[in-house]
Amino acid sequence: MWHFKWLRRMVRRNTRPIPEDQATVWRQRLSFAYVFFAWNAFGMVCYLIFTGRKDWAKYYGFKKEEDELPPGQQWAKTLGIENAKVIRFSGFQKQGEYKISKPEVDSSES
Repeated sequence: MWHFKWLRRMVRRNTRPIPEDQATVWRQRLSFAYVFFAWNAFGMVCYLIFTGRKDWAKYYGFKKEEDELPPGQQWAKTLGIENAKVIRFSGFQKQGEYKISKPEVDSSES
């Protein structure tokens, strides 16, 4: 049950036991604090979804535009593949395909 036996031994060695009724009172207080903060966090999430800030990373500018690429293009960019053919499947049915190609830069413009 208690996986960190060394931590349990250290806590028991450095603290003194408290009466059971006092422990019950503190357990109720901590339970109330947990419920209070959890309810407020849930309310904040609902408020953000309602006001249109569901994707908070995008709203506050932490997410780059390249993060909105389809997964196939993200993996091609990560692996450094310049020309690729992406085939999408759902189950055993083919959903579609497209090609990823590196845009060619004209060297005469420099």
